[in-house]
Amino acid sequence: MTGFSDFNFKLLVVEKLMYWDETLKPAFDLRAHMRARGVQDLDAYVAANGLEYTVLPEARAHFEELEIPAELLATVDELTFDGGHQVFQECAPVWDGEDDLFDLHSLEDLHLLPNLKLFTGADALEYMLPGALDTLAAHGIASR
Repeated sequence: MTGFSDFNFKLLVVEKLMYWDETLKPAFDLRAHMRARGVQDLDAYVAANGLEYTVLPEARAHFEELEIPAELLATVDELTFDGGHQVFQECAPVWDGEDDLFDLHSLEDLHLLPNLKLFTGADALEYMLPGALDTLAAHGIASR
């Protein structure tokens, strides 16, 4: 089992593999997941439980437990940080992007991606983690 130390870093990897490359299957669909648990109106559920600005516990559990084989991790050559990622909407369906909910907290997981060559969203990354661009460069990863 490959363990990630930063949940939000893992979400970037999931975005790439599950929603862009479609190699990590099945794609997680929070609305379908919640309907299967009897929640027909996800927005009402979120509001009634005060979950507007958080990762829903059901989504967090799914993605925390999700195992990503090393073979798939080795296919990741580019990561992108963008507030519009599908995985963010699957975690927090009414998130508006106006807070730090999905900010990265560390780059300790870079070693899990041996073929990572490019990180897009460098301005946001440097804001989240001052010195991050130097860390990427030290690992031979370009940024833009």
